[in-house]
Amino acid sequence: NQVVTHLIQAIRSREGSFSSIERLGAGSYYEHVKVFEPNEFDIMLVMPVARLQLDECDDTGAYYYLSFKRNPKEKYLLKFLDEDGKLSAFKMLQALREIIKQEVKNIKDVEVTVKRKKAGSPAITLQIKNPPGEISVDIILTLEVQQSWPPSTQDGLKIEQWLGRKVRTEFRNRSLYLVAKQNKKEKVLRGNTWRLSFSHIEKDMLNNHGSSKTCCESDGPKCCRKGCLKLLKYLLEQLKMQYTKQLDRFCSYHVKTAFFHSCVMWPNDTDWQSGDLEHCFQKYLGYFLDCLQKSQLPHFFIPQYNLLSPEDKASNYFLSRLLNYELNNRFPIFQE
Repeated sequence: NQVVTHLIQAIRSREGSFSSIERLGAGSYYEHVKVFEPNEFDIMLVMPVARLQLDECDDTGAYYYLSFKRNPKEKYLLKFLDEDGKLSAFKMLQALREIIKQEVKNIKDVEVTVKRKKAGSPAITLQIKNPPGEISVDIILTLEVQQSWPPSTQDGLKIEQWLGRKVRTEFRNRSLYLVAKQNKKEKVLRGNTWRLSFSHIEKDMLNNHGSSKTCCESDGPKCCRKGCLKLLKYLLEQLKMQYTKQLDRFCSYHVKTAFFHSCVMWPNDTDWQSGDLEHCFQKYLGYFLDCLQKSQLPHFFIPQYNLLSPEDKASNYFLSRLLNYELNNRFPIFQE
């Protein structure tokens, strides 16, 4: 927290491009579903932008080119446009990375380094060395746009039966978030694509996950939804440690997306009673296995975007074999 606060103040105090950023904690730690030591954090640095034009750059409905409709109020952003007038994620990340690299030198009481850039990753990763352990912090540059969500999200977020129609409307009225994320499908990787992000809403759905308002509150009935999610996350993490190369393309986001779909299929709190953890976990795992078998897991907010593409059939089958083995043998991995 000290390191991030220091950096944000330093970035803001420099006149220019990033003076309006705000911090938003995202990811498993802030959703209270972290399964190992809290040694990895995702911090979104959110930058408000007035009006943007979004042009889809492929058929997923998740990746966009951004340009300005007219001269932006944010004049400082003009220097990040590429030759086609598109806002370049690559240029912005590079500028932010430079500022952060200079600033970490001014942090005296902790040893902080900026890790080497990973190709295609939207994050600037800090390593913080300090007893009792090492911490890595992913800093994710995020644009916040106050405009309606693009058409590809129209049929997503099917939470009417689970969290209610009112909650869905309220979520869809919130700002749109875009993260600087390289679209690997692009023929020429120019680094000017942005991906929609719904972390802020996922965090809310996880923290207020009951069909009744009191679910899991201090005096309300408890459910096992988060317990199920943590178990499957743990299972995947353990398998990834054993089969790093084969399971490289899977991440906890797959498990989390399958979890949201499960909450929609079984919308009532009585479907997830805390005493039924084993039964509920197996139902949820069954759904995830089904997705792997079909190589079909629709993004929760963008239904046309399949997170398990059929060209990865081999890895999908590989993971489904491992999970089936665990399921049929009473989960030896949990006994270890």
